[in-house]
Amino acid sequence: MHAAWWRDTLLIARREFEERSSARSFRVTTAIVILAVGAAVVIPAIVSHHRKIEKVGVLGASDSALTQAAIAAGRITGNRVQVVSVASLNEARAELRSGALAAVIVDGREVLIKQQPVSGTTSSTGTFASALAQLVGVAQRLPPGAPRSALTNGIGVPIRGVEPAPRSLANRFTGLGVDLLIYLVIFFYGMAITQSVGEEKASRVVEVMLATVRPTQLLTGKVIGFAGLALVQMLLAGATFVLCGLAVGSHALRGTAGAVTLIGALWLILGYALYCTTFAAAGATITRQADAANAALPLLIPLIVAYSLSTGVLFNGSYPFYHVLAFVPWTAPVAMPTLFAIGAAPAWQMIVSALLCVTATIATARLAGLVYQRSVMRTGARVKLRQALRASSR
Repeated sequence: MHAAWWRDTLLIARREFEERSSARSFRVTTAIVILAVGAAVVIPAIVSHHRKIEKVGVLGASDSALTQAAIAAGRITGNRVQVVSVASLNEARAELRSGALAAVIVDGREVLIKQQPVSGTTSSTGTFASALAQLVGVAQRLPPGAPRSALTNGIGVPIRGVEPAPRSLANRFTGLGVDLLIYLVIFFYGMAITQSVGEEKASRVVEVMLATVRPTQLLTGKVIGFAGLALVQMLLAGATFVLCGLAVGSHALRGTAGAVTLIGALWLILGYALYCTTFAAAGATITRQADAANAALPLLIPLIVAYSLSTGVLFNGSYPFYHVLAFVPWTAPVAMPTLFAIGAAPAWQMIVSALLCVTATIATARLAGLVYQRSVMRTGARVKLRQALRASSR
């Protein structure tokens, strides 16, 4: 592929970008995406910021410093704190599990909450228990041998959960949004590519274009052009996400939720590259616009399977079958970000899955190029995949 090949290909990509971006449908969908992202950030923040009463139990000897730390945690999260007495440790554990109490101070020597704090939790996460954990755990960063007098405001007192540490709720909801975005982008732009190729074939425009460029250039340029449109929409959606998140103080911008978003962006690129060349090849096999959906939808079945299972994995935990899907290139774009969001995908698994996806993309692009080249000029009945592959082997 020399410079002239890429020059002509990029001209086709530019044509696709300019033609599609000037369409009203693109402006409407972009506005919908921006509004949806903004609502997804702002509405949860507004709902979660309502002021409520957090009850803190005291069992045994009272500790004024810990009580003040609990009140301070309430101020941080915008909630009122009510201190009540607890008769026994069993009662304290039961009320913590039921949600009647947010925390229990035990003899001034430890603090119990419902669930063990997640490692690295800070008060900026917006929950009362997280803020309290941050306030009472600051002393753990004091130099060794620091005098007890330095441990003020309850600092250094262990905070324990009566239940195991939960997966980060922010990660899970971010993962849910990432999965939905990946699915919608591949679905929307895949269908658009299929319809575009079918439209050019039905109107004979493709015959004029192929008089000056090769089929592989037309295929590559079309995929790049639509990728540019997707990039514009995703950048606008990302900017909306960040600006709205900063405006309402959303914790989705902090901690590992941001990493989930970045991993999702990586798999969006990999998934788009894998699927969209195949959608273009599918468009080359049809002769009527009415056949575009029938040609494209079967290609989406693996993605639909991974997406339909992702919600259960995000909120109920993973299982072996879903781990297998994370290594299948056609389901990995959704499955791997899902597992990463719940902390079930170590780095080496992500690297292996990404390499498999890249390898499959190269092989699929070559096959799709052959199908496209052999089908895009054929009219009459719809070209079957078997016919296109048989023709390419001659």
